[in-house]
Amino acid sequence: MSGGITNGQAARFPVRVADRRVVARDVVTVDLAPVGTATLPGWEAGAHIDVEVTPGTERQYSLVTTTPEGHWRVAVLRERDGRGGSAAVHDGFAVDDLVVVGGPRNHFGFDPSRPAVFVAGGIGITPISAMIAAAEAAGTPWELHYAGRSRAGMAFADELQRAHPERVVVAAADEGRRVDVAALLADPRGAVVYCCGPRRLMDAVEAAAAHWPAGSVRVERFEPAEDVDAPGEAFEVELAVSGSTLTVPGDRSVLEVAEDAGVFVLSSCREGTCGTCETPVLEGTVDHRDTVLSPAEQADDRTMMICVSRAAAGCRRLVLEL
Repeated sequence: MSGGITNGQAARFPVRVADRRVVARDVVTVDLAPVGTATLPGWEAGAHIDVEVTPGTERQYSLVTTTPEGHWRVAVLRERDGRGGSAAVHDGFAVDDLVVVGGPRNHFGFDPSRPAVFVAGGIGITPISAMIAAAEAAGTPWELHYAGRSRAGMAFADELQRAHPERVVVAAADEGRRVDVAALLADPRGAVVYCCGPRRLMDAVEAAAAHWPAGSVRVERFEPAEDVDAPGEAFEVELAVSGSTLTVPGDRSVLEVAEDAGVFVLSSCREGTCGTCETPVLEGTVDHRDTVLSPAEQADDRTMMICVSRAAAGCRRLVLEL
């Protein structure tokens, strides 16, 4: 589906809650419909959107599917130890409510030309389920290894296993099963590994597949990097489009300094997890502190998330396309 809303990759716009269903313990799906005569922007498997869960507070949710009616579907886990965003969705979203969203954006792209090994943990199944549909449509060989604490809390587990019994392994801890990541990824096989879930699972997958060819592992993280708040050195940033040069102190971000100077920058999470503030780098070396870009993309220094990333040590000046 395409058209209808201009600049769908950047603009914020209202949508209507068309449906809301409980699909697993502590997991609801929410269908989001266009308002009026608009249509929702197209997207590819792995994409996510920004959702304003309460006024001024946004969270990122992966798109599960576009329904036959042309609505976006997301799935949201109630996080007991979270910051309240998921609780706002579970307790506050009702059919016919208007919600402000942004995107979609995709830093977790699916390559249908290579076999896929999907590893999902908990609510990390949401982008993976979209990739499975894309793999099926493209005829791409795939397998899914889906881990969770209990089957009752694993969204889409039963339907995926019923539809693809030879390809789907459900490893529910309460059934005495787990994903042996080291064994699963012991031998490179010309596939791409896609993983989304808890940090420990993604770290384990990256470690287990460290001997696979470069670019064989893709992960989606919605948690900030551990060094995101580490102190930095002051540096200058030249904004090539606006024509200004600003000083970024060690305790402030490029985003904050640019905003203070009156430069409009679209942003959302402000912790390097969503990709909204991604900005092209024209000159300089970056200390990347995001969890959006792949290691190869970070090494290229062609773009940065200005909400958290800074000039690298010894680099006194960055030139940005801003």
